[in-house]
Amino acid sequence: MLKVRLMGTSRDIKWFKKILIRDNRINLLGISDMLPYPNSEKYHRMYAEVQKNERTR
Repeated sequence: MLKVRLMGTSRDIKWFKKILIRDNRINLLGISDMLPYPNSEKYHRMYAEVQKNERTR
């Protein structure tokens, strides 16, 4: 399992979240809510837990 921190604009994070959800090579185990990045109004962060989907090769 990997724990991944996504950092960027809310638009970029939403875009990448869709990729994680749709990619059948990845099991998305959990994803956090969008959190503000400290001292920034432009950037946000989100945490995801993923693992390799063993059924696909």
